[in-house]
Amino acid sequence: MSRELSSRVTSPYERGGGLLLVLLLTGSAAAQTTPPPAYEMPTTVVTATGRPEEVAKIAGTIQVIPHERIARSAAKSVTDLLAENAVGFMSEWTAGQTSINIRGASSDGQGRDFRSQVLVLINGHRAGTANVSKLSPADVERIEIVRGPSSVVYGSQNMGGVINIILKTGRTAPGTLLEASAGSWSLFQGKAQSGGTSGKFDWYVGVEAGSRGDYNRSGNVTEQNTHWTRYGGTGAFGMQIDDDQRLDLTVRSDGVYDAGFRGSASNVFDFDNRYNQSVDLSYTGKTPNGRGSLFFQAYYVKDVDDLNQQVPLSAANAFGARSYVDRNRRQLDIVGTRFQPGYKPWATNELLLGIDWERSWVRSDRYRLTNLPANQLSPADNNQTENVFAFYVEDAQHFWDDRITVRGGVRQTYGNTAIDSTPNAPTLLSSSNNYQATTYSVGATLHAADWLNLRVGASSGFRAPTGTELGASFTVAPIGTTTTFGNPNLKPETANQLEAGATANWDGGRFDMAIFQNIITNRITPVTISQTGTTIIAQQQNNPGDIVVQGLEFQTDTSVIRTLGLKVPETWNWNVFGNGYYNFKMIDYGAPAAFGTDTATRINQYEAAIGTRFGQVGVEMPWSFQVLGILRGPMWYNTEEALNPLLYPGQIRSSTVYRKEPFWVWNMRGEIEVKKGFKLFAAMNNVFDVNAHPIFIGLDSSPCGNNYSLQNGACGNSIPGREVVVGAQVRF
Repeated sequence: MSRELSSRVTSPYERGGGLLLVLLLTGSAAAQTTPPPAYEMPTTVVTATGRPEEVAKIAGTIQVIPHERIARSAAKSVTDLLAENAVGFMSEWTAGQTSINIRGASSDGQGRDFRSQVLVLINGHRAGTANVSKLSPADVERIEIVRGPSSVVYGSQNMGGVINIILKTGRTAPGTLLEASAGSWSLFQGKAQSGGTSGKFDWYVGVEAGSRGDYNRSGNVTEQNTHWTRYGGTGAFGMQIDDDQRLDLTVRSDGVYDAGFRGSASNVFDFDNRYNQSVDLSYTGKTPNGRGSLFFQAYYVKDVDDLNQQVPLSAANAFGARSYVDRNRRQLDIVGTRFQPGYKPWATNELLLGIDWERSWVRSDRYRLTNLPANQLSPADNNQTENVFAFYVEDAQHFWDDRITVRGGVRQTYGNTAIDSTPNAPTLLSSSNNYQATTYSVGATLHAADWLNLRVGASSGFRAPTGTELGASFTVAPIGTTTTFGNPNLKPETANQLEAGATANWDGGRFDMAIFQNIITNRITPVTISQTGTTIIAQQQNNPGDIVVQGLEFQTDTSVIRTLGLKVPETWNWNVFGNGYYNFKMIDYGAPAAFGTDTATRINQYEAAIGTRFGQVGVEMPWSFQVLGILRGPMWYNTEEALNPLLYPGQIRSSTVYRKEPFWVWNMRGEIEVKKGFKLFAAMNNVFDVNAHPIFIGLDSSPCGNNYSLQNGACGNSIPGREVVVGAQVRF
């Protein structure tokens, strides 16, 4: 990487082992005299291996949400941002809770990263949560997604993909920015950011806060208990020791508070406080001749879910079990280090070694107030401690004047998971269990022509069993009694993927397409051993049936003017962009017979985000207008809702599978720079006031979509209706 480039951007390699660096054009839009290209093929990247390479030499599919798209988004959380870019299935249970499915692998419904098959990173290290709804986009420079298993470098949870959130620094976000906006349903948001460089040092500080009341669904009907408050901040400090060495320190906190949780029981009493905090210190160095390199990172993460889940009304609960207070607090702490030396034995070969160590511990407590005050239950999560040690190697060899690159890597992970004493869990079987997993990646790329790059690859991923799955014995109440025993013989869940793709580039555009197959095996699920009436004995077991997902994915970003050669003034800009996928096979060979289908549940058959943006730059008052359509495709769901028996006769909760119909949501946004550095913007979300929901079957509608007698104060769930947001931004 040249010194000129280094002075303009901070690579994610320098920021903590990120996955992909897209070179961003600098300077404000007002200062440009000609429109920027819709897409410029980057020459330097950072792959999942953490080493700088050309984008054409990446053997897997990587999706990037760049800073420019984030800046033009009305997203209030990282969940909104991912949904706007069709990253995968987003459950969006509430403003504070989301689960994700990418290529058939899903995150945990509560967002616990130790139970997820999709890994979320911040600056290249484990975020400590897979619930991206608790994360704000305010301090995000870009988001990089590796689609498919990628466990060689990052270990457990890498079965469906990696979402790496790269934060701003003084080098990527210089200057000062103040922004405020207001909108429907008492929405207020604000952020302040400042960054810069001084000699060898650079710094960035950002704070943000916002809140919104209960929103209205289509038809101007209030959805009670959908309010939220957000606030957080980020501080980043960098030191360029010399031309070959750099230090980076980042401290951050992010969270959503007093977030109403309606959930599957349409609860108007529940609310959550969820926050995530971390600090990471990274060193990046290389030898003067460029043949050797070293990356080291140390990090600490604190992730808290403070859940308030009382159920005072529902007839689904016996009178004595109805709760008026039910506070369940879970805290995950992580400390870890990453050590990655690299070496070039000869000019066309790049070797990367890695050693990871990480220790994490979960601590939970719970307090309930019911009609029977002594009726205390153990927390939803048992206490556990996990220690992980791993080493890996990845090698890349270039042939034929770098037109062909062949690569391969392998990782060996050793772990120990201990289940610890947990409050109000007298049947808990405390124990310690060892596990190990071997994962690999192989692939090749071909620069077939100046405009065409081809790739093919295979990779694997895994998820380690949790302490609860390995050794716990716990009882679920109040409907009958289900006792589930852990199983110390569990194997890690695994994923194996094959993929082939191609990227076409032309003056003004880029189109990428991939075809893949991902097979999820050894899924850990409770299996009923015996049943007497409503008393059920179950045990955690590896499901012998696989989930197989085969599909196509696409990405594009194109300048219509340059592609079609339109004769218009140079000040005009017109882009079309989009992401999407179609799963032509998604079968769960281990689906319970009660489902009545082998279609994999909680995954969209297809999804797309397609937008267009046009405007002018280099004029007295630069402006742009954007339209974005988000398509949520069909999804099969074994819902936990108690549906209206007149509308959905014969439902068995959590067993009967329903197919959700596809729907579109359209958003618009416009902005104008009325004076250099001063911008006004406005947005309208859900322009056509659609009444739908990405996951729930029973909508808040007339007649009621759910069985009202089994709800907790409301009926059904719907997304926000038509929303208007206006704001202003000052940059200097």
